Amino acid sequence: MSKAYMVAEERDFYQEMLMLGQDHTGRIRASSSRSRPRKVRIREYKIPDLNADPCLDMDEEEETGVVVVGLKPQDADYYSLNVPQLPYELEVEILARLPRFEYWKLKFLSTRFSRLLKEGKIFKVRRDRGLVEPSVFMRSNGDKSWTMFDKDFENYQEVPELPSDVCFSLGDKESLCAGTHLIVTGREEKSVALWRYELETSKWFKGPAMITPRILFASATRGTVAFVAGGLKVYGDASKEVVSGAEKYDSVTKTWTSLRGMHKRRQFCSGCYLRGKFYVLGGKDENDKNLTCGERYDEGTDSWELIPDVLRDASFSSIQSPPLIAVVNDNLYSLETSANELRVYDTNANVWKKLGDVPVRAKSSGGWGVAFKSLGDKLLVMGESVGPSRTETMSVYTCRPSANPEEKLVWEESKRCCDVRLSHFILNCCVMIA
Repeated sequence: MSKAYMVAEERDFYQEMLMLGQDHTGRIRASSSRSRPRKVRIREYKIPDLNADPCLDMDEEEETGVVVVGLKPQDADYYSLNVPQLPYELEVEILARLPRFEYWKLKFLSTRFSRLLKEGKIFKVRRDRGLVEPSVFMRSNGDKSWTMFDKDFENYQEVPELPSDVCFSLGDKESLCAGTHLIVTGREEKSVALWRYELETSKWFKGPAMITPRILFASATRGTVAFVAGGLKVYGDASKEVVSGAEKYDSVTKTWTSLRGMHKRRQFCSGCYLRGKFYVLGGKDENDKNLTCGERYDEGTDSWELIPDVLRDASFSSIQSPPLIAVVNDNLYSLETSANELRVYDTNANVWKKLGDVPVRAKSSGGWGVAFKSLGDKLLVMGESVGPSRTETMSVYTCRPSANPEEKLVWEESKRCCDVRLSHFILNCCVMIA
C-alpha cells in the first residue's frame, strides 16, 4: 500500500469523524430535551490553592443518589483497536460542537479529554466558531450553593459550595460572568473578598482581588471581559466610601485593569454593555440621593459621557433595588418595578417606551428578589409569579421582545424548570456565555 494512499485514507477518516461530531450535536441536544433532568453534584471538595494546579479528580453523584468514589478518567486502548488517533486540532473542533452540559462526562472518559477541557482550548474554539451558548447561574434564598441551568432550564448542575467564611456566606453578594468565570464578591470578616468559579475545572479560587475592592457596584460583560464601576469601598476600620472608579477584568489573563473614573460617585447602580459601550445607570450618590442620570464609557477613548435624566420617569422607594436592566438585540430593556412593566429605551430621544406587563411580582419588594437578564435573543425574568397559581417556588419566564410598542409581548413559562423547587426570592443571578 502506497504512502499517498494511506495519507488519503487517513484524511477521509478525519473528515468523517468531524462530520460525525457535527451530526451528533443535534441528536444530543434533542435527546437531552426528552430525557429526565440530570443533576451533577461534586462532593468532598477541598479548597484549592490559587497558585496550585487544580486537580481534575472529583466525586460524582447521579440523581439516583449513587456515589462513585475516586472516579478517575479511563483511557481506552485505541491502538489495540487499530483506530487512528485524531490530531489535537480535530479533537478540539469535534468536542467544541458538543452541548456544554455534556462536558462533565468528558472529564471521566479519558485523561486526554480531561486535559483538553482544563486547557480551555475547547471554549476558545466555541467562541471563535460562534458555538457559545448561555447558561444561568443563580442562588435563591436558603441555598448554600449556586445552581447552573442550561438556557432551556431542562438540565442543571449544582456548583460546589463556595469555601468562604461565615460572614461572606451569610452576607449580600454581587455576581458577574466573564468568559468561563463566575465572579462573586462580598464582605468577609475583615475585608471585601472576591471568589471566582472556573467552568473548565469546576473549582472555586480566591482572587484576583479588584484594584479597588468594592460592593454594590455596576457591572457588564463583553465576551471574556467584564467591566465594573462605582460601588461602596469598605476600609479595614469598617468606614465606607462611595466611589466613582472603574475597572476591567480579563478572564484570559485573570487580571484587573484600572479605567478612567465616572463623573459621579454612585452605589446601588446597574450596568450593561450596549452597542459597544459600557453603560451605568441610576444608583445613589455619596449623600444617599437617588440619581436619575447615567453614564456610558467608550473604551477606545477611555472616557465617560454623562447622560442626564435617563431615569427621570422612574419611581423610587425606600426599598428600591438597583435598576433592573438587560440588553437584547442591541436594545436596552428595563423592568419598572412600580408598575410590573417592561420598557424599552430610545437612545435617540432619551425616553423609555412602555411595552407591557411582566409576569412576576416585583412591585411589592421594590425589585429585590427578582432576576431580569438577557438570555441570548430572549429576556429572562425569574421570581414570584403574578398568576393565580401563586406558590413559594421560583417561576421562570422568557420572551423575545420587540422594541415596537405595537407588538404584543408573549411570555413563555418554563413549567418544568428541571423539576427543581427553589425559593422564589432570587439572591443572585447572572448569565454566562461560553
